[in-house]
Amino acid sequence: MDRRVVITGIGGLCGLGTNASSIWKEMREGRSSISPIITTDLYDMEGTVGAEIKAIPAHAIPRKQLVSMDRFSLLAVIAATEAMRQAGLSCDEQNAHRFGAAMGVGGPGWGTIEETYRSILLDGVTRARIFTAPKGMPSAAAGQVSIFLGLRGPVFGVTSACAAGNHAIASAVDQIRLGRADVMLAGGSDAPLTWGVLKSWEALRVLAPDTCRPFSADRKGVVLGEGAGMAVLESYEHAAARGATMLAEVAGIGLSGDAYDIVMPSIEGPEAAMRSCLADAELNPDDVDYLNAHGTGTVANDEMETAAIKRVFGDHAFQMSVSSTKSMHAHCLGAASALEMIACVMAIQEGVIPPTANYREPDPQCDLDVTPNVPRERKVRVAMSNAFAMGGTNAVLAFRQV
Repeated sequence: MDRRVVITGIGGLCGLGTNASSIWKEMREGRSSISPIITTDLYDMEGTVGAEIKAIPAHAIPRKQLVSMDRFSLLAVIAATEAMRQAGLSCDEQNAHRFGAAMGVGGPGWGTIEETYRSILLDGVTRARIFTAPKGMPSAAAGQVSIFLGLRGPVFGVTSACAAGNHAIASAVDQIRLGRADVMLAGGSDAPLTWGVLKSWEALRVLAPDTCRPFSADRKGVVLGEGAGMAVLESYEHAAARGATMLAEVAGIGLSGDAYDIVMPSIEGPEAAMRSCLADAELNPDDVDYLNAHGTGTVANDEMETAAIKRVFGDHAFQMSVSSTKSMHAHCLGAASALEMIACVMAIQEGVIPPTANYREPDPQCDLDVTPNVPRERKVRVAMSNAFAMGGTNAVLAFRQV
C-alpha cells in the first residue's frame, strides 16, 4: 500500500477548450465558457445557460465503435487518448493486462435515454435502437476507453454524482497501490445538457439564470456543463523506469459520507474528507498552497464549504489560495472534479492560481481568499481538490509536486 502514484499525462475537453492545454489557457485567464445553450433542443427551456462543447474535435475512433457510443463515452475516449499521448504510453500484448481504467460519471447516457423515450412515447416508434442499452449504461465510458486503447487490466465505472471523478481517481490509485496495475487511466466524463436533465435540475430551484458566481454574495445557483477530464496514473517506479515526465504525485485521498440528507450538504462530511486526505498524505494544513473548491455557486454549498475549510485549516484557511473553476467550465457533474484535477496539476506545474470568475460582491459568510476574477502567481507545492455530491458522498484529493 506504500507505492507512490504519479500523473504522467492529462487530457480533457469542455466548454473552455478541446484539449487540456486550451482548457488551462482559458482557466488561467479567468475566461468563462457559460452562455445560452445552442447545440441541443431545449424545447420550453430556451435561453437556459450552460457550458457546452460547440464542436467535437477530430479523432480516430472508427465508425463501427462510434455508433455504439453515447456522447459521454465519446468525450471520455477523446480525453483518455490525449492523456495517453502526453504520457507517451501505448498497450501491447505484453503489458495490456497491467493497464486499466476507472471512469467517473454522474449518471447514464443522458442523450441516448432521452432520444429513446421521446421516440417511443411521442413519435410512435415501437422499438428502441439496437445499441440503446450499451450506449446508456453508466459503465459504458470505461468500456469504450478500454476497447479503443486496448486496456486489459482493471476496468470499471464509478457513479457518485458530482464526486465521481475524484472517486474514480482514488479507486485507480488503489489499484496501483495494491499492485493490480502499473498504469491506470482515471477521471470523469458527463454530457448532461439535455432537456430532461435540465428540467430535473430546474425543479430543484438551483439553476442560475445567468452565470455561475461561486462565493459571490449575489450568486444565484448552479450552471451545468459537459466535458471530460482524464489522467494517466502510474506507479512511481514504472514511470521512473521509462524516464517519464512526472507532472504531479497523487499524495493523499480522503473519502467520507455525510449520512445527513440526500440534497442538503453538511459541514461534518466534507470536514472529515479533508482531514482524512491530509492524514493520508502525511501533510499539515499549512502545507497546502491551493485549494480548488467544490464551489457550485449555491448559497448553501458555498457557505458550508467555507465553514468546513475553516475548521480543517484554522488560521491557514486565510493564507492559502482558494478558487472555484466551476465559474468557468460550469458544473460538469461526473466530469467536474476531473477537470479540476487539470487545474490542480497545472497550478503545480506553472505556479499560477486560476481565479474564481464572475465574482462581484464579497459575502461575509464566504470570507476566504477566493482569487476573484484575476489569476495569481504563487508557488504551488501542494494542491487540494474538493468534490462533494448529493447524497453526501465526498472525495478529496491532494496533489504534490514531484
